[in-house]
Amino acid sequence: MSTFKNREATALLVIDMQNGVVAEAYERDRVAGNIALLVASARSAGTPVVWVQHSDAELEQGCTDWEIIAELDPLDTEALVAKHYGDAFEATELEQVLSTHGVGHLVVAGAESDACIRSTIHGAFTRGYDVTLVGDAHTAGDRSAWGAPAPKAVIAHTNLYWQFQSAPNRTAEVKQTSDVVFGKP
Repeated sequence: MSTFKNREATALLVIDMQNGVVAEAYERDRVAGNIALLVASARSAGTPVVWVQHSDAELEQGCTDWEIIAELDPLDTEALVAKHYGDAFEATELEQVLSTHGVGHLVVAGAESDACIRSTIHGAFTRGYDVTLVGDAHTAGDRSAWGAPAPKAVIAHTNLYWQFQSAPNRTAEVKQTSDVVFGKP
């Protein structure tokens, strides 16, 4: 249903599950386990898995904090998109990767809920993609010392408002890991 012609495929987009990003993230291990289940399911169904990896002055490419966590192991055959901004589409090759696979629907998981997840799901939606946010497979660090809500509230709010997004010829939804099914529509 996305706005793209002849792009009916789905991809799993795993955002910023890096050592330095999720070291102290809310329910990190549970979220990593759910993402591992999603990755295994996508691979089994032949659904592309696309990994996104952030770097900036505080998260330098190549350092241990920049690496994807040990529980998740990208295959050499899976796309790895390097990014420097919150929106994984901004100044990256993500659109080209998705186009090559005929993708018009994204299933999104990763970190951080109130930053790169939020920026990317909005970026995808405004670019014409259908977007499923996996509600129990994204996380955030605690920024409450700076006035932000607690991570549990950030995640709940992101899930709440995303399920009510709408636009012509696109869908936005929130599903739990156990409800995500990859394969032909």
